[in-house]
Amino acid sequence: MAEVTVWFNPKCSKCRTAQGILQDRGVYADYVRYLDSGPDRAELERVLALLGTDDPLAIARTGEARWKELGLEGASRETVLDALAANPILIERPIIIRGDRAVVGRPPERVLELLD
Repeated sequence: MAEVTVWFNPKCSKCRTAQGILQDRGVYADYVRYLDSGPDRAELERVLALLGTDDPLAIARTGEARWKELGLEGASRETVLDALAANPILIERPIIIRGDRAVVGRPPERVLELLD
């Protein structure tokens, strides 16, 4: 089983940089292509808890065109969570999970916070 899970988009330079940091340190990771099979509401809630927040905006890509198309500015927590589950393109990347902690890898070096 992987020591670390990474919500990963191979087209994302920050995802690839985080992957390189983990590989350089010999950390085995499971790279989940979340755009292919996005997390459901329960998984989003779990990851928010691991991040130490209940605010879905902490993992939302509010600059995405889809965010604007859906009219999510000022939307309720529940509406944002539903939108993230239905539109994984709106989820920030990479998100790195290890045990009972997680970080949003922006900048990618934040992954080091999980390795100490």
